[in-house]
Amino acid sequence: MTRQPRGPKQARRRSDRVAIYPGSFDPMTNGHVDIITRGAAIFDRIIVAILHNREKGPLFTVQERVDMARAVFAGEPKVVVESFGGLLVDFARQQGAHVIVRGLRAISDFEYEFQMALMNRRLAPEFETVFMMPAESYTYISSRLIREVFALGGPIAGLVPEIVEARMRGSRKARGPRA
Repeated sequence: MTRQPRGPKQARRRSDRVAIYPGSFDPMTNGHVDIITRGAAIFDRIIVAILHNREKGPLFTVQERVDMARAVFAGEPKVVVESFGGLLVDFARQQGAHVIVRGLRAISDFEYEFQMALMNRRLAPEFETVFMMPAESYTYISSRLIREVFALGGPIAGLVPEIVEARMRGSRKARGPRA
């Protein structure tokens, strides 16, 4: 049997491996970076989708989070950073994605993530959700925990990318000392 040369249709199929990694990323942690970097090794493109979520009372604006994430991944051509509002599946369709990547740190994440995956499947059965665990050293890190430790003056070096730490320290200086 002779192997047929790859035609445009087969080449296109490979380039269709686009994944979306959604979240608030407020702030982006090294656990997020780990999953994004590993996702970029699996998919042809991974879109970091930063959610507009007014309910959480964010530390950074959406644009600040987008700018920081773009700076963190400036040397990674397979990583794209965008923001979105509304349904994730609608945004994923607009971006040509077929996979939703979600991180699981601990069993406590599973129930919520499982519900979201099932709802997304109901809304858009053509999407698959892929769960990834961060490296063991990041399993206890969450954006919420980073914000709390930082607000109380604790060290966050090594838990967030350097650019994020610098921006957090800059925002503290702009707000003034802790009460």
